Amino acid sequence: MTTHTMPTTASGKEAGGRKLPMPALLALATAVFVTSLTETLPAGVLPAMSADLGVGESAAGQAVTVYALGTALTAIPLTAATAGWRRKRLLTAAMAGFAVANTVTALSSSYALTMTARFAAGVAAGLAWALLAGYARRMAPVHLQGRAIAVAMAGIPVALSLGVPAGTFVGGALGWRAAFLIMTGLTFGLLVWIAAVVPDFPGQRAGNRPPLLRVLTVPGVAPVLFVTLVFVLAHTILYAYVAVLLDRLGMGGSTGLVLLVFGAACLVGIWAVGAHVNRRLRVLAVAGVLLVGAASAVLAVADGGAVPVYTAAILWGLGWGGAPTLLQTAAGDAAGEQADSAQAILVTLWNAAMAGGGVVGGLLLGTAGASSLPWSVLVLLVPVSAVVLAARTHGFPAGRAGAGV
Repeated sequence: MTTHTMPTTASGKEAGGRKLPMPALLALATAVFVTSLTETLPAGVLPAMSADLGVGESAAGQAVTVYALGTALTAIPLTAATAGWRRKRLLTAAMAGFAVANTVTALSSSYALTMTARFAAGVAAGLAWALLAGYARRMAPVHLQGRAIAVAMAGIPVALSLGVPAGTFVGGALGWRAAFLIMTGLTFGLLVWIAAVVPDFPGQRAGNRPPLLRVLTVPGVAPVLFVTLVFVLAHTILYAYVAVLLDRLGMGGSTGLVLLVFGAACLVGIWAVGAHVNRRLRVLAVAGVLLVGAASAVLAVADGGAVPVYTAAILWGLGWGGAPTLLQTAAGDAAGEQADSAQAILVTLWNAAMAGGGVVGGLLLGTAGASSLPWSVLVLLVPVSAVVLAARTHGFPAGRAGAGV
């Protein structure tokens, strides 16, 4: 069984004190930023990357797919294999993996080698994603655990709304390879930061590790994982092809600004979830699904114009921004001592849903057109809503056990 003894940080203060250890949590947020930006950066430098590697843009675009594949295929077995590792050692190994993979990507002139490096980055991401939420939880007292996860997960919208445009700018000014080398430099700086301020925790003893998939039998875990799979699938169908949809609505030239508004709303959503998840997990989960549904409905009936598009972007960001925090908090709470196992499965399903969203969205785009995308989201959100509402005792309860003031 994993011990919950709180270690001391470099400053000598206990990690489980009454306040959040912000320097350490911001280090985790930067790790989340690195994983998210490493995954999506090829999208911002695709034309130059494809030309340099001598392949078409569709082939170069598989750099994102193979990354997600590396995560989906390895998160569960690697999490099981490293369950006994000390957490700081594991986090450091995952981040070092990003440094190596991004360096190889930046220096490679071979398409095959580049894809291999991208797969390796996905493997590192699988380790990191299965670890980060639980790490943030263990740094904080119970009543602040949701807020701790929210701080760590803030790296996602920052990467999507600011990191990708910045990477695209660097790629245009200095070349796409420079963008990946800058990621390597950031990761080396992060390794120093982790060594200095992030507390360590033990892994699980060999005799106390239940089979990883046994967590599926714990009440509340399966509903949370189902919601994760279908909610992420719905979001990705829309997000992956939002530029095409915006073009149909006459807003193709404003895609960057629309995504910036979406990212800003995501940050507000993360703040709201972080502030209230301890006492209102169920309300926030329902609200998140309803807000994304409202955004999809607006886009489904819109026939052009800036007002409905920006309104939808705000609603979408508010609903989606806190989703990683909500789902990882719900999975960790339901799984208890098997939280790392639940997170590993959640990470696998999340990445499978992202890959599936790209495929399903592409099929819808080719057969029914861009206007079908928001309608498909609405259809998928029906079972998501039903499961969230049904899982009132385990999975998405009104509050969190032990989350007092």
